[in-house]
Amino acid sequence: MKLVIAEKNIAAQKIAQLLATGKPKNDKVYNTPVYRFDVEGEEWVSMGLAGHILAPDFPDEILFDKKEGWYSLTEDGEVLNAQVPDGLARPPYDTKRKPFLANGINIKGWKVESLPYLTWAPIIKNPAEKEIIRVLKNLAKKADSVVIATDFDREGELIGSDALSCVREVAPDVPVSRARYSALIKGEVTEAFNNLVELDQNLADAGESRQYIDLIWGAVLTRYLTLAKFGGFGNVRSAGRVQTPTLALVVERERERMAFVPEDYWQIRGMAAAKGADFKINHATARFTDKDAAQTAFGHVDGVVAGTVTDVAKRSRKQQPPVPFNTTSLQAAAAAEGISPARTMRIAESLYMSGLISYPRVDNTVYPRSLDLEGIVKGLAANSPALAPVCKKVLAGPMKPTRGKTETTDHPPIHPTGQGDPTTLDSGQLKLYNLIARRFLATLMGPATIENTKVSIDVAGEPFTASGDVLVDAGFREAYPYGLKRDEQLPALDAGDVVDVHDVNLEAKQTEPPARYSQGKLVQEMEKRGLGTKSTRASIIERLYQVRYLKNDPIEPSQLGMAIVDALSQFAPRITTPEMTAELDEDMTHVAEGQDTQTHVVDHSRALLAGMLDNLIEHKDDLGEAISDAVTADARVGACPKCGKDLVMKQSAKTRGSFIGCMGWPDCDVTYPVPSGVKVSPLEGDAAVCPECGAPRIKCQPFRQKAYEQCVNPKCPTNYEPDLKVGECSVCAEAGRHGDLIAHKSEKSGKRFIRCSNYEECGVSYPLPARGKLEATGEVCEHCGAPVVVVETARGPWRICVNMDCPGKEKKEKPARGAKGAAAKGSTAKKTPAKKASSSKKTTAKKPAAKKTTSKKSSSAQ
Repeated sequence: MKLVIAEKNIAAQKIAQLLATGKPKNDKVYNTPVYRFDVEGEEWVSMGLAGHILAPDFPDEILFDKKEGWYSLTEDGEVLNAQVPDGLARPPYDTKRKPFLANGINIKGWKVESLPYLTWAPIIKNPAEKEIIRVLKNLAKKADSVVIATDFDREGELIGSDALSCVREVAPDVPVSRARYSALIKGEVTEAFNNLVELDQNLADAGESRQYIDLIWGAVLTRYLTLAKFGGFGNVRSAGRVQTPTLALVVERERERMAFVPEDYWQIRGMAAAKGADFKINHATARFTDKDAAQTAFGHVDGVVAGTVTDVAKRSRKQQPPVPFNTTSLQAAAAAEGISPARTMRIAESLYMSGLISYPRVDNTVYPRSLDLEGIVKGLAANSPALAPVCKKVLAGPMKPTRGKTETTDHPPIHPTGQGDPTTLDSGQLKLYNLIARRFLATLMGPATIENTKVSIDVAGEPFTASGDVLVDAGFREAYPYGLKRDEQLPALDAGDVVDVHDVNLEAKQTEPPARYSQGKLVQEMEKRGLGTKSTRASIIERLYQVRYLKNDPIEPSQLGMAIVDALSQFAPRITTPEMTAELDEDMTHVAEGQDTQTHVVDHSRALLAGMLDNLIEHKDDLGEAISDAVTADARVGACPKCGKDLVMKQSAKTRGSFIGCMGWPDCDVTYPVPSGVKVSPLEGDAAVCPECGAPRIKCQPFRQKAYEQCVNPKCPTNYEPDLKVGECSVCAEAGRHGDLIAHKSEKSGKRFIRCSNYEECGVSYPLPARGKLEATGEVCEHCGAPVVVVETARGPWRICVNMDCPGKEKKEKPARGAKGAAAKGSTAKKTPAKKASSSKKTTAKKPAAKKTTSKKSSSAQ
């Protein structure tokens, strides 16, 4: 049997489908899917790993022995040497309080004193996917040969290397080879398996070096920042080797904007008309920096109704087609179309796994000669009717692909495969696929020709100009319209023609500060500065948003983000600079090329971190105060209507849920609930204070829905909703009493629900969507007998059964417009009618039985 190890389950399934002589058979080993198939009479099995199956971590302790020195022990008793510098204190210590031990240091608990030791702690790799490792070893024992078929880059090679180490534990002598491919299509995969190579251990070591270095820096800096000021609004303060200098770029740009001193200037602009067409005219002095000169010039033309054309100049220019997409340019182009870099990579990964595009994590911008460009274009023409006319022109030639500056041999630039059915894609996938397909076609086409016309006009002795651009020859623009400006056609004019002039104004303006980074521009800047890799940049930006160091797009740093960068810049400036991170990345490249060792590179990074840590620890309290003030500023939502102090977002120590509370606590006990399922941000100006009750008003941003504003006070008249009878309680009717089902909005929590007037006796309650005007229909659901109501939404009326466990909803493949999720967030039904309760019991009764069955299968498989 030949065992094929892919990075993910979907890749394992795809490989089986592409290589199988007949149809692959879906199977399971324990609970993990595997795919059995024949290749020319030989038995093959493919399985997916779910990414990294081993996770790096630190041991709980570093111990010291006078003879052996510093070391740690794994769970299996294996001794790991620790290269702790002689300058750090050794046991016995004067105190037995943690992190100090009789024979070493505890590094599991978060203590400032343990951080210098954590910097030098040995790293162990623990199973991250125990079930998958179990299956891998089970299959490896039976295999005659093994093929590693993970993605071909540093991460993929490391994942394959970790899988190989697990294989070697049970099958030390089994032959192992490597399949490298750039697209999950038959030609590529077949070629890869016909030309197997060895796993590149240098590349895997480079990936593991990054993994170790990022773990060390992330753990030490995150613990330090958290311990510098523990407590507050969300305790953990994230930091990292690449994350922190990336944040510093954004903060640096914000500081430039804050320091920017605007300068006044003036412009004279108006409109002209000739031959039935209006067009814009501007004074030939684009910006007047002297107000008196601007007013003098405007005085000459104010009220003038005609001008004379003095010159007409036409000039054609060529716009060259773009170069092929690599990861960074794809992320930048997609960001301009409203798709964030992180989402771009998630979608691109799904397109790659479906065989629609090539591997999306690449630096290359030059198509290799072996790539069948013509075949891909023919495939696009056949599978994408909208692209067929452009494909026909491309095939007519000449087909000369553009070339970028970076040429590598691992993967080609990102391109469509010309295979698969794009009509099966959802809207986000289709949007990105079209961008990639059109970019590919554009790289094979000729330049676009744009004709510029510049008209000079004399208006009462003052020189004015008008210009227009017209796309004369579309060239590559026929395939790639992204970023194309609309034609600005001027009427046909000649010298001496008279034009009508109107609406001439003198406009006072100011120069603008440097623009903030968009997510796409920040990815490009990270690449330029050597921060991160093609695979990690998007996730780093996403992480900075998650920990609330960044907000909005274009990107703004939060007060906390600015405070952390400012404090680290003062006490450990090298942490915030791209140069040191780029230096470590270059070290890892040397490992990949076999010019350096993993141990040397990781130890070098430890030394760099250790050299900064002493100063950071010395100034822990100073940095903590800066963070504390910034966290409070970020958490502020307004002023307390009772005492005037800040109202801030807080987190309950008991429930871990968020709420709005007064900083004057315990003297002031004002608190408000936070709407669930939304991202909350404060408003500014007059809109920030409710005119009815004086409490703050906030902006609520639901996921992928339109934002709305509301007062935080649930008792405010602006939040009041009258009770509404929506039906009668069937449980009460069966018990011989009358009960009304009433839709109610809680003044305490702001949540909405339907509850029986005899709730204490029957316990009937249903959740409701958080927003939207309710309307009773008087009807009941045919499936469960619960009330049917209409909710008014931005998209129109929404008719729903309020019972979240209605059997009718199970029959639908997809709940209408997320109804189930929206209602479920409102509240949870406590008790429901008898029919629904019995249904729930049946469902619950089945779950333990299923678990028993699984358990038996597992034990029998062992």
